[in-house]
Amino acid sequence: MTDRGILFVFSGPSGSGKGTILSNYFEKYDDQNIKYSVSATTRAPREGEVDGVNYYFISTKDFDNMIKNNELLEWTCYCDNKYGTPLKAVTKMLDNGTDMLLEIETEGAVNVKKMYPDAVSIFVLPPSVTELKHRLTGRATEEKDVINKRIQTAIKEIGMADQYDYVLLNDSLDSAVEGFRAIVMAERFKTNNNKNTISEVLKK
Repeated sequence: MTDRGILFVFSGPSGSGKGTILSNYFEKYDDQNIKYSVSATTRAPREGEVDGVNYYFISTKDFDNMIKNNELLEWTCYCDNKYGTPLKAVTKMLDNGTDMLLEIETEGAVNVKKMYPDAVSIFVLPPSVTELKHRLTGRATEEKDVINKRIQTAIKEIGMADQYDYVLLNDSLDSAVEGFRAIVMAERFKTNNNKNTISEVLKK
């Protein structure tokens, strides 16, 4: 019998580079044992984003129906848009022994930890608030008032970093990628995540 998969919760303020860390990790290591959970959102897609790959881009009405029907593991409202994690896909993967990765906001992460205390939470820190402002401004994909709102939200989120199991400082992309890999590997080797494996070895 396969051990249950590990639920990894990955958070960080907008502009911290969390998406870049994950894309570089999968490109470098081709880790087939962990799957990226695709969140649903009511916000419009940015240039280059693909529906069903980056997010499920849905209407507010459809999102509210998912809430009503208890189809979301967690959901939150962030910068006037709703974000949530479809429950069914995550549960199925974990039961099959596949690790799941949720890239979600801090409020959603807190809610996930309440439902799944064994979830492993990781918070990505930018080198500084000044650098974070520079990154967000350099995107040039959003209006100034939206950027200012993201900066204020980011400062609030960084204050919640001490509620996470791990903190990952993204002052160097290579170091951050290796740090994430170290966390994933360490969790996979924990005794509590290998009880079925131990029992199988004893039977041989």
